[in-house]
Amino acid sequence: MRKIISRIFGKIVSIKYPKFMQNYINKTYINHFDIPMDEFKDYKEYDSLIALFTRRLEKTRKLEEGFISPCDGTILSFAKSSNLKAFSIKGKEYDIAELLGFTPKKEFDFLNIYLSPRDYHNYHSPCDMQVLNLKYFCAELFSVNLKALAKHDNLYSRNERVVLTCKKNDGSIFYMVFVGAVNVGKMEFDFDTSVQTNMKNAIDYEKNYDNVSLKKGEMLGRFLMGSTILILGENLKLTCNEGAIRFGEKIAND
Repeated sequence: MRKIISRIFGKIVSIKYPKFMQNYINKTYINHFDIPMDEFKDYKEYDSLIALFTRRLEKTRKLEEGFISPCDGTILSFAKSSNLKAFSIKGKEYDIAELLGFTPKKEFDFLNIYLSPRDYHNYHSPCDMQVLNLKYFCAELFSVNLKALAKHDNLYSRNERVVLTCKKNDGSIFYMVFVGAVNVGKMEFDFDTSVQTNMKNAIDYEKNYDNVSLKKGEMLGRFLMGSTILILGENLKLTCNEGAIRFGEKIAND
């Protein structure tokens, strides 16, 4: 039912209402979620709510040295896994093997970034990297907000998600996991526009890539509303803190 609701929601927010109505809807949404618009077009320039949700930066962000945040959001937790378990928030775990679809041989550093409805919903490459593999897991669409995470273990591993296997210039491998949620069934990837999520009769699948290279800060894709990005790897050298983070800010050493 959550997947059907999310598809219906996606159709509703894609409707282009008459200009005066759309302006009112956009302004109401911005005010309700207290969205800062100084880096974006004027709200009157967006002809649907989905256009506002997926707004692109009009000003160039400064990219700090090191491995940067791929998005705007809130860092909920980060640490080293134990027994291949990671924390979604303190006191609640998720299973890394189940999340990624294979069992790592070593423990991972992990970082969880939550994107709220007020956040910029595009995501970018956190470093110069290659995308080696994409796995799509067709699963549930539970909410992954703080209230839901506080109640349930393993939500990330139970939800629809896309896992990218990425390689840095030094040859080290890390994983970016884009987690769907209720009303966030759609995720897009600019390097492969054939990737479709929350579709009827969807099945799990996997794709390998031979020649997908991205520069640090380059656009990766977007959520059609907010959700969560997880970053995992054997030695991420994390330097971040819990709390608000912006795309372009350093979260780890190279």
